[in-house]
Amino acid sequence: MRTKKSAYDGFFLLDFIKPGKYTVRISAADLESKNVTSSETHDVEVTGSCTVLSGLDFTLTPGPDKNNSHNSGTIGNPGLHAPKGINGMNKLIDIMARLRDPRSGCPWDVEQTFATIAPYTIEEAYEVADAIDRDDMPGLRDELGDLLLQVVFHARMAEEAGLFAFDQVVDAICDKMIRRHPHVFGDDTVDSAEAQTANWENLKAAEREQAGGDGRPASVLDGVAGALPALMRAEKLQKRASRVGFDWDDPARVLDKLTEEISEVREAIAMPESPARANALEDEIGDLLFVVTNLARHLAIDPEQALRRGNGKFERRFRAMERHYADAGVDIAEIPLDDLESQWQAVKRRLDGGPENR
Repeated sequence: MRTKKSAYDGFFLLDFIKPGKYTVRISAADLESKNVTSSETHDVEVTGSCTVLSGLDFTLTPGPDKNNSHNSGTIGNPGLHAPKGINGMNKLIDIMARLRDPRSGCPWDVEQTFATIAPYTIEEAYEVADAIDRDDMPGLRDELGDLLLQVVFHARMAEEAGLFAFDQVVDAICDKMIRRHPHVFGDDTVDSAEAQTANWENLKAAEREQAGGDGRPASVLDGVAGALPALMRAEKLQKRASRVGFDWDDPARVLDKLTEEISEVREAIAMPESPARANALEDEIGDLLFVVTNLARHLAIDPEQALRRGNGKFERRFRAMERHYADAGVDIAEIPLDDLESQWQAVKRRLDGGPENR
């Protein structure tokens, strides 16, 4: 929520306020302004660049010093009380503006940059996914709010730098959704979700071509963000390559490639200890993970989701094993590996109803 100053010094109004009745508790002398008119009930209308006020429970009062520029009139400041039901999005924008105020804001928020906030943005996105995985709807509500705050934070920093504002972020995504759904907002038709996905990719490719590149020759791989999680990026690169026919036509061939990559990892392990061995191991493990991702894609499995599920399974089992030894008054770190393996298998049978490969 942004603020605008009226012609009355020290008197600030909310830019996106809902229509309603507003009462000003100020003296007749204070109402002497060509942009403020008063009725006997002190309902006011502010003209010019400010919002017109009419009809809602609201109280506006100037600060103790109407020439004091620090009395910005934003939420929480003396003299301005937010009406109930005011738009929550605008409220969040206003909160961020106050947090970033160099004079009266939060020192931590003020010193942040796009680069320092980016890791928090990624973290919040993962926490949204985690709440969904746990089917925690109250948690999801909170995590979506945290993620939304990140969007507002970046937009506020951009506005301060004269780049763009939150409104432009919203306008851009609205335009994009309309542009990429001509079957909804235009006259096009699609027969299935698969056809829509193909059309979506074609529209994105046309947008990339229109926007221009980074000086390199155009590629079907353009637009796959380098900062994506590695498994997700691998899958996207493979999908792009598949669009021009560079792909296996059978999961069995991917399994053959997986066997080949495992052999190459074994060869790298057998090398003498050296920097070259370390580099070879990283290369071969990378190739192995890339092929595993490809196998998941051919089997219509999301590799990120599959690994999250595997992580969750390991965590449940290991925590159960820890509880077993803690209940027995034994330090798990003192248990021999063979005994840990036996207990691991027992936990799997108890939790999963039968033996599984680890």
